[in-house]
Amino acid sequence: MSLGLGKFAYTKGLHDLGNGAYAWLAPDGSWGWSNAGLIVDGACSLLVDTLFDMPMTDTMLAAMRDAEPAARALDMVVNTHANGDHCNGNACCGEAEIIASRACAEQLAAEPPEMLAAMQKNAPNMGLMGKFFAEVFAPFDFAGVVQKLPTRTFETELSLTVGDKRVALYNVGPAHTAGDTLVHVPADKLLYTGDILFIEGTPIVWAGPIGNWIAACDRILALDADIIVPGHGPITDNRGVRAVRDYLRYVHSEARKRYDAGLDAAEAARDIALGDYDSWGDAERIAVNVATAYREFAGDTSAPDTLQLFGLMAEIYFDRKKR
Repeated sequence: MSLGLGKFAYTKGLHDLGNGAYAWLAPDGSWGWSNAGLIVDGACSLLVDTLFDMPMTDTMLAAMRDAEPAARALDMVVNTHANGDHCNGNACCGEAEIIASRACAEQLAAEPPEMLAAMQKNAPNMGLMGKFFAEVFAPFDFAGVVQKLPTRTFETELSLTVGDKRVALYNVGPAHTAGDTLVHVPADKLLYTGDILFIEGTPIVWAGPIGNWIAACDRILALDADIIVPGHGPITDNRGVRAVRDYLRYVHSEARKRYDAGLDAAEAARDIALGDYDSWGDAERIAVNVATAYREFAGDTSAPDTLQLFGLMAEIYFDRKKR
């Protein structure tokens, strides 16, 4: 069953949401194919997220400027979180103030785009993991990214005005990453969620705990938005939020059973039957989600071993392709 909001087609490009709000959609929503948003009121404009590289961001901004003169000189950019597919295009945004949660800004500073560029360059020498990395990230130009970090940060909440329109920022992380921001336009019953929502694609819990992400979904439901723009996938409503929450609850519960039974995280990731979620894209992310749950169960607060997890995801990804 589709979780998209029927009146908005899931097609590449700029979509007018009404009343000065827009969504930039990038099917199929898989690795790196992220959404963004634009909020305009009068002569003022706010961009929600940039894209994975600068050429892609420039293309998006050109479409926004054609649609809205106020977007020709952006006033503000909000980075919802620190993954490159939501912030690598910051340098394309002129003198705009770049706003993020403090946790997001710190993670961005610690993970420069040169890391992805190096992995992309070295992929041929990295075995199966390199093959996976090269395949899913081939369309993106990491080497050309010029990093621009946030210029304004906040802790938990921040209220902004775009013209006469109030925009509320809520940091609901750590969940997907160390800091995850929801961008709410109350007057329009509109919400941009960043990667707290992957619609019809598998969420990936890099930071956790999973319970925080479930609570973030409950927070979204309480905001009662009519139009919800996820970080990846089609525009949705509360049905999409519930589906993501249910997936997270399911994986957390199934991981706990296998942890208690003595399976290691890799064994558990392969053992969990995805059932209704098997049709969602990027199912290999179960490896990261189980590993995060296991660290939580063990009281382990160390950072994930990203390279090891990419290796396990590569194994699951290519095993599934053989089916």
